[in-house]
Amino acid sequence: MVFFNTNYTTLFAAAISMCMAVSAQASTGSVTAESDNWMLTDALGRKASVYEEAGERNEERFVGLFYWTWHQGYDFNAGLDDTNVEVKNITEVLRQYPEAINNYNHPAWGEGAKRPGVFYWDEPIFGYYRTTDPWVLRKHAEMLADAGIDCIIMDCTNGSFVWEYSYKALLETWTQAQKDGVNGPKIAFILPFAATPDSKVSLNYLYNNLYSKGLYKDLWFYWKGKPLIMAYPDNLDVSGVELEIRTFFTFRPGQPDYVSGPKANSQQWGWLEVYPNHAFNVVNGKAEQCTVGVAQNARAASGGHCCAFNLPNTYGRSYSKLKGFDTRSNGYLYGWNFQEQWDRAINEIKPEFVFVTGWNEWTSGMWTSAHGWSDPLSFVDQFDWDHSRDCEPTKGWGDKGDVYYQQLVDNVRRFKGMAAPAEASEPKTIELGVAGQWDDVLPRYKAYKGNTFHRDHSGRYNKYYTDSTGRNDIVGAQVTHDAEYVYFRVETAATLSPSTDPAWMQLFIDVDRDKSTGWGGYDYVINRKSPENGEAYVEKCPGSKWIWMSRGRAKYVVNDNVLEIAVPKSLLNLGEKVDIEFKWNDNMQDHEVLDFYVSGDSAPGGRFNYRYTSEMPVSGISAVTSHNAIKAYPIGDTRVSVECDGDFTVSSLSGSTVARSCGNVTIELPAAGMYIFNSKGSAVKVFVR
Repeated sequence: MVFFNTNYTTLFAAAISMCMAVSAQASTGSVTAESDNWMLTDALGRKASVYEEAGERNEERFVGLFYWTWHQGYDFNAGLDDTNVEVKNITEVLRQYPEAINNYNHPAWGEGAKRPGVFYWDEPIFGYYRTTDPWVLRKHAEMLADAGIDCIIMDCTNGSFVWEYSYKALLETWTQAQKDGVNGPKIAFILPFAATPDSKVSLNYLYNNLYSKGLYKDLWFYWKGKPLIMAYPDNLDVSGVELEIRTFFTFRPGQPDYVSGPKANSQQWGWLEVYPNHAFNVVNGKAEQCTVGVAQNARAASGGHCCAFNLPNTYGRSYSKLKGFDTRSNGYLYGWNFQEQWDRAINEIKPEFVFVTGWNEWTSGMWTSAHGWSDPLSFVDQFDWDHSRDCEPTKGWGDKGDVYYQQLVDNVRRFKGMAAPAEASEPKTIELGVAGQWDDVLPRYKAYKGNTFHRDHSGRYNKYYTDSTGRNDIVGAQVTHDAEYVYFRVETAATLSPSTDPAWMQLFIDVDRDKSTGWGGYDYVINRKSPENGEAYVEKCPGSKWIWMSRGRAKYVVNDNVLEIAVPKSLLNLGEKVDIEFKWNDNMQDHEVLDFYVSGDSAPGGRFNYRYTSEMPVSGISAVTSHNAIKAYPIGDTRVSVECDGDFTVSSLSGSTVARSCGNVTIELPAAGMYIFNSKGSAVKVFVR
């Protein structure tokens, strides 16, 4: 960030009829995430809010996320990096060379032409990517859609850099994602924090090359009827194209400072503040906007204003204004700072729009007093695991690398509310492979199509990335059950690959919804071993590691792009009530939960799970159906009084005959389960505990 101190002058400009009407494109409400019905529990055991906790959706509340498209070379160099330069990770450098923190010229920071211009606080889960990489951009579209983010606000606050190659790649990739059913964020830009010549250049560039041409209009984020831009229009002309710019956008100038709050009568919005975060643009007692930050490069000694993040006692992830510093060795994981600001936004300010900083900044320059900062060296915007402010998952924290993503999801749900959960249809016996069996089974769990394309793209500096694990593109799933079986169905966009493929169409099941049991909380896995002879292997995890023990086999059928499995309830230790979480994954590579974000295809993505809840009441005998040929009446325990004018048979759902008789008799059923009484083509079902 580059900060400027300026007074904001309130503008008065006559409204002009535009040849391009923008108000008709305005959103009718904030994004409802498909993931509202999905479960999420992180490695700390924290569960994201559910409908009963978050309440009804409030379509007048929005969440924007600060997003950085600067992970590329300069636009004047076609966005390309010098591949002779080496990526440098501050955390790794200081772990190996702690003395380097006191030496700007230490060789560990890079020597000569190999020294980078920016340094990473850690490695992102998708590597040191460029924001021109469609594979990464598609992952971001889905993750932010799943988090319920309404818009990203792209950082163009430094000079007149708009990072053209990145924003165009993002718009192209997200347009396709939108076509594939991803209800992802819309886009806006934040420009320099004053009416500078650079701001004027960027406004003209973005208007002339993007907005005036109507490009990617379906991705524009509208606010108060016009496309939002966080910029100062003060120095724009009052005629010609610049007059058009004045009237085209909803301007919300950015307040750079972390402490001052909004200037009077300014319509300013904040981007990052120390606690207590302010209400911005308050009209009739209602706040339009406030900020929520993961952490702030500020400290008491700087009066809460911006300083280098590596200075002592800065307000990192583990800091709380109300509680002080979390002194646990892993205190940075728990997000005291982030949560404190969210709680104030949700419970006290209650704005229309929350601006979250941030998603993927990752880098900082390294400076000294010669650059206007502190000696011996200064990392201003990012520094280490605690003193950083990204929510995007990181590799360095292992299985806890996504804890801030979970915290983001949880608080977006708390702020915006949630869609009511879908109800399950009545339990049903499925005949595998028979058309129409699933037509009335609800809910239908959605998954994104079009996300299994392969990666082949340069990363930052000397990095290059490939990934060819995308294979079967999962697009939907269903579940139902009866007294004896749980039935699973999964559908892919094209014909399924051979079942002999490694890591083929694995189904992970959490039967107790307790993340302290099983691998990553999953108690059972199906298809870890390739199925054979029409049967899939069902395995149970006895502990928490990737160790699985055989429990039995389940029948399965593949028909083109559909896989169906009938799992005996006895193998899953399930009874009349089924309340499970589950996930489908094809072609995982590493036995780590975070690999669900990266490899192959997962439905749902990342650490999310689908939830299925249904109960088949089998308390004694219930709901007996009668026909002219046969009638059955409960008379207690597992006994059934049968009236029949001929022969009848009693069968279990597995097809085994358990009794034969005729006439009017009393039948003692052998055990719990569902039984079918057949006579002359008529049948009744009896459920027994």
